[in-house]
Amino acid sequence: MKGVRARAIRARPRKPLSRLSVSREGTAPTVLGVCEHVFVRWDGLKVGEDEGKVLPGYRDPATVRTFDAPEAMDIRFYEVRAKSVLNRVPKQSQVPFRWTINPYRGCSHACTYCFARPTHTYLDFGAGRDFEREIVVKVNTPEVARAELSKPRWGREHVAMGTNTDPYQWVEGRYELMPGIWEAMRDTGTPASILTKSPLLLRDLELMKQVGERGGISANLSIPTLEERAWRETEPHTPNPRARLEAVRTLNDAGIPCGVLIAPIMPGINDAPGQVEEILERAEEAGATDVGCITLHLRGEVRGLFFDWLRDKRPHLVPKYEALYRRGAYAPRERRQRDSRRARGRTERLMPPDADPVLTPRPRPAPRQEQLF
Repeated sequence: MKGVRARAIRARPRKPLSRLSVSREGTAPTVLGVCEHVFVRWDGLKVGEDEGKVLPGYRDPATVRTFDAPEAMDIRFYEVRAKSVLNRVPKQSQVPFRWTINPYRGCSHACTYCFARPTHTYLDFGAGRDFEREIVVKVNTPEVARAELSKPRWGREHVAMGTNTDPYQWVEGRYELMPGIWEAMRDTGTPASILTKSPLLLRDLELMKQVGERGGISANLSIPTLEERAWRETEPHTPNPRARLEAVRTLNDAGIPCGVLIAPIMPGINDAPGQVEEILERAEEAGATDVGCITLHLRGEVRGLFFDWLRDKRPHLVPKYEALYRRGAYAPRERRQRDSRRARGRTERLMPPDADPVLTPRPRPAPRQEQLF
């Protein structure tokens, strides 16, 4: 297995998931115990028939692997070695950061709405099933990140992760690339942020705290819905959204500012007032530092894929979406502004004046008394 990090491929026994502990206080096992998409043994590791395939943008052939695990059935993992992993965000972008790191391309979460799907076409893969089943793994990401972040000209700017595909998707439990990335951030004093749908990030809680002490850190958990049907149909291979809320609580308890992103808001699917309000309330109870709502957008191939999904799962909503998105990838401005306002008042209450969202931990509100009637 030449050219692959030994830590990522060495067979080793795993503790049962329910016994894993992330912190000495023992607060994390209740979260990880319900995250059912993370750990399997390496016993079924196989080298695929496409050994030697060269992907666009990469000089050397990829090693293609599969796993005999229920979570990875029919998924192929293309191990590649990247020349660079620090990506500059275009200046015209509206995001509040200029650098990203993405150790994986493609995502086994299989979210129907994922805006990153079209990026898979750059690798000569499809934006549909291929995005979910042909996953590129940059096995040398930790080493390259350390080298790039250690250069004298590096300005210790904020680096965002999880901006394209989820770095804590299922296979991160096998390759364990994120610990080395966090270590590089810590040792170079680089401020960082993470967006994910997985409580697996709690595995790296101590490293994240160290990054926060050296350069600053913040986190966000993506939780579009708590309603089971909507969750299972729109993001079928993600951990339970209630486990994500527990991760928000654990991170904030540990002093890592963590918010919640309710995105995307999908009309007729997860936008009912009661659905959104429940997330807002639970997020506040978990000590969320901020909450944001973003309306669904359908750029590129995502539009066709999402409409195919609608016709199969929610055909009665097709006319509604045809009207909302008749002019392009975005819903009307009024609709987007309305969705954004749904969380604005609560975020202003959670965020103290002049607070630094990267460095400032928030106190968690008192638990809500459940109504009896």
